[in-house]
Amino acid sequence: MTRILAFRHVPFEDIGLIRPALEGFQIDCADLYRESLAADPAAYDALIFMGGPMSVNDDLPFVHQELAIIRDAAARRQPILGICLGAQLIAKAMGARVYRNPVKEIGWFPVHCTPEAAQDPLFSTLESPLEVLQWHGETFDLPEGAVHLAWSEDCRNQAFRLGESYGLQFHLEVTPEMIADWCTQDDNCGDVRELSSPIDPHRNETTLCRKSLQFFGNWGDLVRFRAG
Repeated sequence: MTRILAFRHVPFEDIGLIRPALEGFQIDCADLYRESLAADPAAYDALIFMGGPMSVNDDLPFVHQELAIIRDAAARRQPILGICLGAQLIAKAMGARVYRNPVKEIGWFPVHCTPEAAQDPLFSTLESPLEVLQWHGETFDLPEGAVHLAWSEDCRNQAFRLGESYGLQFHLEVTPEMIADWCTQDDNCGDVRELSSPIDPHRNETTLCRKSLQFFGNWGDLVRFRAG
């Protein structure tokens, strides 16, 4: 059975639609922000790094630990998927700068695929533009050698591929229930108060669910193929 280890950073940011897209996989979760790592990342076929309200530049023990795990995984060509904070972790681990974006992107925004995305096995299946949920105040430079896959008007680097690693600044994995819950969390209250209008959790629900399951399912196929 293909095995995946997912790193979470807060109790309310689970893997969402990634789980049904990877039906048949064994998915274990690591919560280094509250407990020590019990599993060996090298024993898994792929790693996932989820989002969170902290910064990759924060001096937090679990952040330093995950950066080292990513560097080790990339060195052994282990597939890695990073979502939001996870994408920033991959970028920083690979030597790129992570810093404050000129504006916060919180809510629904269109993301555009680059010309290079048309040749990518995952991004070639996405519509462009595709309206997705964003929830971030920071951005990153592309690591050296990375392929730029997506951009938005307010944040140029929305997705990249580097070797066997994919980083997505936006959230394809969220369900309406997850979005509604995020809007009530204490860690997100400051962001929510800055919004000019409430976030509609059900916006584009059917289309995004279909695209998310296809996207993450295709990623799972790549992982399974590499695992042999």
